[in-house]
Amino acid sequence: MSQQADVKSIDTLAFVKTAFASFAHETGQALAEIEMQGQRAVEYICVDRAAYWKAEIRRMSDLVNKAIKDLEHCRTFKKVGDNTPSCIEEKKALEKARQRLARAEQKAEAVRRWTPVVQQQFRETCVRLVRFRDVIDVDCPRAMAQLDKMLRALDAYRQVASPTGESSGDGGGGGANVTRQLDEQPVASTTAAPAAAQGAPEGGGA
Repeated sequence: MSQQADVKSIDTLAFVKTAFASFAHETGQALAEIEMQGQRAVEYICVDRAAYWKAEIRRMSDLVNKAIKDLEHCRTFKKVGDNTPSCIEEKKALEKARQRLARAEQKAEAVRRWTPVVQQQFRETCVRLVRFRDVIDVDCPRAMAQLDKMLRALDAYRQVASPTGESSGDGGGGGANVTRQLDEQPVASTTAAPAAAQGAPEGGGA
């Protein structure tokens, strides 16, 4: 079984570690923004709107009472003989005031009805956000630590000279020397052979 590591790029691990850090930072900010905006929405519906429509009911009730008094005043003081005044303007004002009061009461009732629903949904959302924050605060640092450990190990491995590489280098150099010697030897033999051949007849003649 091979004991060698097939590492393609150490820089890729460093890039993944940086991406984890960026993800944790940006996601943490996003979660904080979601929680803040959600809390503002809950307070707007359950507190601000509840107080607003409660005040509107009081104000519209005052307008209705005023419109009733104006209508009674018209019927009493604008009566001429046995003729009852129409008091059209006062009746319109009273009807309009009653419609506004009814609308304010409907809105206040809607706020009362939706307040527990909104609060419950926000609580459930916060629970889910807490689980997701655990991923950011626990899992991401754990993964980054593991990547950092891998990077240190690979960097240390890269700094160590490989025994296999050194022996291969020596063998390659020796092979080249041997090849040169073998290439040079036939040339010398070939050169010596004609010289010996030329010297042979001379020796025989002597």
